[in-house]
Amino acid sequence: MHFAKQKRTSKVTETSFAPGALSNFRICDFTGQLAGAGATKWLASFGAEVIRIEDPVREGRWDILRGGSPYIDDRRGINLGGAYNNHNTEKLGITLNLREEKAKEILTRLIQISDVVSENFAKGVLEKWGFGYDQLKQIKPDIIYVSNCGFGHIGPYSDFRTWGPIVQAVSGLTFTNGLPNEPPAGWGYSFMDHTGAYYMAIAILLALVHKQRTGEGQWVDLACTESALSLHGPTLLDWTVNKRPTRREGSPNSNRNEWPAMAPHGIYCSAGEDEWVAIACRTDAEWNRLTDIIAESWCHDTRFGTLTKRLAHQDELDAFISQWTRALTKYECETLLQTAQIPASAVLKPQERIDIEPSTQNWGLWPEATHSEMGKVRVDGQPVHFSETDWSITKGAPCLGEHTDEVLKRLLDYSDREISQFHNEGVV
Repeated sequence: MHFAKQKRTSKVTETSFAPGALSNFRICDFTGQLAGAGATKWLASFGAEVIRIEDPVREGRWDILRGGSPYIDDRRGINLGGAYNNHNTEKLGITLNLREEKAKEILTRLIQISDVVSENFAKGVLEKWGFGYDQLKQIKPDIIYVSNCGFGHIGPYSDFRTWGPIVQAVSGLTFTNGLPNEPPAGWGYSFMDHTGAYYMAIAILLALVHKQRTGEGQWVDLACTESALSLHGPTLLDWTVNKRPTRREGSPNSNRNEWPAMAPHGIYCSAGEDEWVAIACRTDAEWNRLTDIIAESWCHDTRFGTLTKRLAHQDELDAFISQWTRALTKYECETLLQTAQIPASAVLKPQERIDIEPSTQNWGLWPEATHSEMGKVRVDGQPVHFSETDWSITKGAPCLGEHTDEVLKRLLDYSDREISQFHNEGVV
């Protein structure tokens, strides 16, 4: 299969990206937070030129993470948000006041030289500004438009606005997490933002492949709530086939897995404050090796003699296992059981995974990116490596409007006088 390369305007040295798998593509990017910005971060790290557009009047507040915690020191300000920096590495940043006609003219010219327009606003925002899909096609017939909102642009809920934890609740995910006979525990942090970002990145890539094959652009309409629903496979199948609801006597138990059947199978407290170890016995042979290590009288209780019996008495079994693990550190448990070829692992805290775990350091998952105001800051890398076109993250997120002048001059051929006038008139 032959993919024709798209003609590109050359980039200036100081903001050029290392050659990568996506270095032939340019994205006109309105995404924010994580569900959108996390998607285009993937593309930028593999070389795509992602030009992030923000509002100068509201100081970039389309994205609530800009200027928000966490911070690297005592400084505060619109350019110093740690989460914003993490999700927008390797991107260019410009400001356009789209209340002004001249700003709309600039955006039109930028769309004409872009492959993709991406956004995760509520339904209809770009259309209200005059840049809905029908208008985008008039500007550039083969444009790819990728929208990502809570309920998509069709259906009875499409006009509703939502947020990550709300998506989890509406999709049913919140209901499935917890302990028996207790209220739903939820998922804590907004993991659906991550999932939505991954789906959006894949969607953009698939649309680009289609365009290279056929020359056709298209509208990709993504709904985060439906993305969350797609994670429900076993639960939906159990209800459809067996009419078994998720919440029933003894279920759900988020510390156990019903299939494949294992016992013991869970997270157990160990010595120390808030320290834990994970243990899973898949077979009777592994159970027998475990009892040889524990060597206490309860190990010979007839209630635990077979897997079927252990499954029937998991509460009692977990209580005994916890008594044993409490006397040992999580690493002592891990070493004892792994030596006996029993699946076990210390439950690592995030700070341990980042600062202690050698496999993470060797993988390069936490590269240092240089931010114009914060300096060198460690950020999330990508959990994948390519032998020929690997990702690269060395540049921090753009400060508000950091690359406005450069983009207007280099890509759109505006003169210094015109650019100065745009600033004076509040266009940028």
